[in-house]
Amino acid sequence: MNEPSSPAVQAVRPDREVMSTQRLPYFTGISGRTVGATGLAMHLVVIPPGAASQPHVHLGYETGIYVLEGRVETRWGERLQHSVVSEAGEFLFVPPGVPHQAINLSATEAARAVVARNDPAEADKVQPWPPAAS
Repeated sequence: MNEPSSPAVQAVRPDREVMSTQRLPYFTGISGRTVGATGLAMHLVVIPPGAASQPHVHLGYETGIYVLEGRVETRWGERLQHSVVSEAGEFLFVPPGVPHQAINLSATEAARAVVARNDPAEADKVQPWPPAAS
């Protein structure tokens, strides 16, 4: 008789870069797809020197960011009219449904951050901002 499977601790070593919907390189870590997570996604994002994400909005989930390297300006709001700068060692919180855009303030060095979200399928719930006209 087979015993029911029990949850297992799993290590993930991202081995390749994936271009995200936000048009930034991601190294996929924890998600529903990689480890069967049911309430969490966690990745490494790299913003190349002088690069910016496409303005976008996350539908229905929160995002926590910890900046490992660099300085990143996050513009946010309906017209991206607000701004906050995050530096290495700082956290940033993005509520669900808030339009935003991340911009690497360095023209010579990449910015890197760990991104955590409370939805294991978050990659499927990113929409460009402003939304396309219907």
